[in-house]
Amino acid sequence: MNVPIDITGVVLNTERLTLRPWCQDDLDDLYEYASVAGVGEMAGWNAHTSIDESRKILDMFINGKKTFAIEFSGKVIGSLGIEEYPERHFPEYERLRCRELGFVLAKPYWGRGLIAEAVRAVLKWLFEDIGLDTVFCAHFVENAQSARVQEKLGFSHIGFYDSTPPIGEVKRINARVLTKPMYFNRC
Repeated sequence: MNVPIDITGVVLNTERLTLRPWCQDDLDDLYEYASVAGVGEMAGWNAHTSIDESRKILDMFINGKKTFAIEFSGKVIGSLGIEEYPERHFPEYERLRCRELGFVLAKPYWGRGLIAEAVRAVLKWLFEDIGLDTVFCAHFVENAQSARVQEKLGFSHIGFYDSTPPIGEVKRINARVLTKPMYFNRC
């Protein structure tokens, strides 16, 4: 089952990053990375075409209280959301405390291990502080970068399903999970 998540007041620090709730001052940074072609499409949304579009997404992040801003050297370079997993596709998890991670990173920061670092910090918080049993993570089958990150972090494949993201075309999704025992065995 999807458990409620509220990141109000939560700040997670890693060696290079700060993960924190979004604020209105982050608008320019969000627009800067979200307006670059190829960034959002990897996660299922089109590049932002206006600052107003980014403002709507920022308001959604702030009001939703489930998406971290990923800050590097004082600049927001991405987001990491703790989303609801698709319960209808995985009824065998209905008695467990679960959520799904989704993330995006500005193009200039790809290939530096920053997303893996951010996800590790959020996994620690979700398993050790929140007490989740399972964390889902999924990616479009053609998204090799996300696949590598998830494999590196120990997520195991559990199935495929089709979804229609905001970009409008049906996409094949590779779903993966990391259970609490799997997480603690990797520590």
